[in-house]
Amino acid sequence: MEQTLATWLLPIVGVIAGIAIGYLIARNSAPNSTQRQVDELQERLDTYQSEVVSHFNTTASLLRKLTNSYQDMQDHLSEGADKLALDEQTRQRLLAALHSQDSHTQRERLNSPTFTEPPKDYAPKDADAPGMLHENFGLKSRH
Repeated sequence: MEQTLATWLLPIVGVIAGIAIGYLIARNSAPNSTQRQVDELQERLDTYQSEVVSHFNTTASLLRKLTNSYQDMQDHLSEGADKLALDEQTRQRLLAALHSQDSHTQRERLNSPTFTEPPKDYAPKDADAPGMLHENFGLKSRH
């Protein structure tokens, strides 16, 4: 009888000990993988934010260069108009045309129409029949 009890008791104790050890190992390793995932996501977010900042810095720099180039071109045209114009009247017209474009750089906003009318029913029909846009069009009456 003692052998039978030992034969059953040892495997049961072994299974319980295995479950306890497995639970402890799983519990300790799960936070590490979760923490690794969080760290990886944080690193990806930081990289993305860095790329966004870099993109907008480059865009601002290019826009500054474009503005400076535009200003240089306008100065060059003004100087050319001063130097190359044959008479004072031509020079004044060139300068006026050049500087009139400055006032048109801001575009006017388009306003939505103040009144919009519903669509008209242009479908061919009999004079007394409802049009295609009528709410009862295509419905058969029960009479």
